[in-house]
Amino acid sequence: MKKEKIVLGMSGGVDSSVAALLLKEKGYDVHAIFMKNWDDKNAICNSEDDYADAIAVCKKLDISLKKINYTKEYKERVFSRFIQDHIEGFTPNPDVLCNKEIKFDVFKNYARKIGAKKIASGHYARVFEKNNSFFIKKAVDENKDQSYFLYQLDNKIIKNLELPLGEINKKDVRKIAEKNSLITFEKKDSTGICFIGERKYNDFVGKFLKSKKGKIITVDGQDIGVHDGHMYFTVGQRKGLGIGAKNSAFDKPWYVFKKNIEKNIVYVAQGSDHPALFSDELLADNMFWNIDNKKTSKIKYKAKVRYRDVDHSCKILSSNQNECYVKFDHKIKAITCGQSIVLYDENDVCIGGGIIRKRNVPFLGEEING
Repeated sequence: MKKEKIVLGMSGGVDSSVAALLLKEKGYDVHAIFMKNWDDKNAICNSEDDYADAIAVCKKLDISLKKINYTKEYKERVFSRFIQDHIEGFTPNPDVLCNKEIKFDVFKNYARKIGAKKIASGHYARVFEKNNSFFIKKAVDENKDQSYFLYQLDNKIIKNLELPLGEINKKDVRKIAEKNSLITFEKKDSTGICFIGERKYNDFVGKFLKSKKGKIITVDGQDIGVHDGHMYFTVGQRKGLGIGAKNSAFDKPWYVFKKNIEKNIVYVAQGSDHPALFSDELLADNMFWNIDNKKTSKIKYKAKVRYRDVDHSCKILSSNQNECYVKFDHKIKAITCGQSIVLYDENDVCIGGGIIRKRNVPFLGEEING
């Protein structure tokens, strides 16, 4: 009997290695793709080393591997947006954009080319079906759950998507890799933004931005410092402000709570518990809905406002195809414009998400953009 073909994204890490193994054990004819999205040797994702590991795993598992160079498309469709968001005062998440703009399109197109219907990924998430509609659901291992990055996948893609690691804990994934003598079993997980690597974030971003010095002003209007450019700061940031204690070494530290992009001002508040850092409402745009957004009002949902965030209970006050206004049951610290808000129902099924554009701070009686 001829095996069903499936296309798997192979990164050269332990997760995609075990995903390949599990798919093969399930009876699939696995065709792996290694995508080169960045060509900087100083990045975390050193593509040549990762590619070598991917080759070794695929050779051991006796599956095919094709390398695809997408550095041009990545720079045009993901990295350029990453830089533009900084200029506009936002704090972007390039991994979300990469999944939408690059990764799963490549999987789908290659699958079509080789006559496969199914695609697969080593993400920690699950596929959930209801009434012949397909959704992304949180992984069993909530500490590793990556559904946050997949909220923009549509029904057609999810319908033919396999996520082999969704039901497995990370520690067990490494055990499976070791038991099967996969070279990646001890390989460290990549962290942070791969194209920045070991360099300081501001040093890297600064190469692509035209910045100028501006004022640092306190919540009560005091001019207390100078910064090198608003794009180097994000809401909730404490380090790198260059603001010493005003009165004594026992002063509370300062935190960024908003930015004025036009005037190039960074505003700060003192103390991690300062009310200016907390918000209970936000406006998101570029919404992607997995359900009819007209049926979302007055229903309790859970939301993450950043990756690795805890769930926050909330209601959708109003929404349309592009925008969504969310009210939380409690105030949340450092909601950051440019990050994604991802919405889940009571069963941990992703129902949609979007890009945070404004947050309301009751203490200041205003909406903050940036």
